[in-house]
Amino acid sequence: MVPAGLLTVTGRLAEVPAPLAALLGDGTLAGVEAEPAAVVTRLGPGRGWAAEGPRVRTALHAALGDPGGWVAAEDAGGTDTVLRTLVQELLDGAAGQFARSHGGRIHLLEVHDGVVTVRLTGACHGCPAARVTLHQRLERELRRRCPALRAVVDASTAAR
Repeated sequence: MVPAGLLTVTGRLAEVPAPLAALLGDGTLAGVEAEPAAVVTRLGPGRGWAAEGPRVRTALHAALGDPGGWVAAEDAGGTDTVLRTLVQELLDGAAGQFARSHGGRIHLLEVHDGVVTVRLTGACHGCPAARVTLHQRLERELRRRCPALRAVVDASTAAR
């Protein structure tokens, strides 16, 4: 597991830090993907975790010390699934807590083609500061962690 927010990329990776790149290069690893709270490594053919696990663990630990060395592939794929997970994590955490502390709520309605649709309710619905909350608290963090995000839309204002 990776601490939330440590890596700013998700999905398939075009580049990884040198320690993991070496294991990809020598065939120890067949692939590396970044999820919102985990880095998934797949062993190469004929490799076993009993023999390779310590090397992979050491390389992964070193690679996590270089957050800038992780570059998402242009076609990172699974973006909507990643976004849905990230949005829910943020709504269960800081962004949602901020809205709740003011008597409102942000509900996730849909994620489609990189567009996140939410509905603001309670004190957030119609509040002049709701747009700031939505974009500065939720969208900014989503963009930081998933650059493939296209937009965050409030369904209650989009229908007007």
